[in-house]
Amino acid sequence: MQTQPTVSREQWLDARLDLLAAEKDLTRHGDRVAQLRRQLPWVEVDKPYGFDGPAGRVSLGELFAGRRQLLVQHFMLGPDWKEGCKSCSYMADHVDGMRVHLAQRDTEFVAVSRAPLDQIERFRRRMGWGFPWVSSHGSSFNYDFGVSFTPEQVARGSLYYNYGEWPLSGEEWPGVSVFHRDETGRVFHTYSTYGRGVEVMMGAYRMLDLTPLGRGEREDTRNKMEWVRHHDRYEAAPAPQPSRLEPTGDEAGRAARR
Repeated sequence: MQTQPTVSREQWLDARLDLLAAEKDLTRHGDRVAQLRRQLPWVEVDKPYGFDGPAGRVSLGELFAGRRQLLVQHFMLGPDWKEGCKSCSYMADHVDGMRVHLAQRDTEFVAVSRAPLDQIERFRRRMGWGFPWVSSHGSSFNYDFGVSFTPEQVARGSLYYNYGEWPLSGEEWPGVSVFHRDETGRVFHTYSTYGRGVEVMMGAYRMLDLTPLGRGEREDTRNKMEWVRHHDRYEAAPAPQPSRLEPTGDEAGRAARR
């Protein structure tokens, strides 16, 4: 690790104010891009997509669960896969805590994969997730939204993914799509993002970006997320020091009796 210069608090503050100006520029630019995203035209979804869920067969409109907006994670779990994609799982690890807040803004979240439902449910139980997750097995949904590809497409050596030619092969790739449902029940596709755009779901990345070590990823590999594991497959991290921020059993009991 390259160590940074050590300076006085006053010198640090000068440097921090310079960085703050750059951060504010980035925030304002992000706000402008978000406004442009909201101004995108919509496409009505007129194909009758069907999905297998725990309660039976459901339509795309039913995935909204009565809300006006729907966020879909295109989760890479193919019909013959033994487990879900590690990077998609890293994304999904952030979801359950968000859902109560999304609901307050009239927004539902659903993951969709091509694997049959029983395969999805086995992996979901292993991971301990509670968010809705349905199967598009037998449907063209994944293909129509640019995240699944036929063997013939893969054999070409490049794919049309992320709105351009993609130099890598593979039948499954990640994405996030957004849909809106109006008061008549019509469903519209409003937005999709792929490639690094799916980092929108990776809150842990945003926290690591604040640290001196950053993401700590290798420069000499195309797969920057090679370090990511399913959360039950990581080697044990170094044991933390005892923390006074968490109450002991006795302290927790006394607090509960007050």
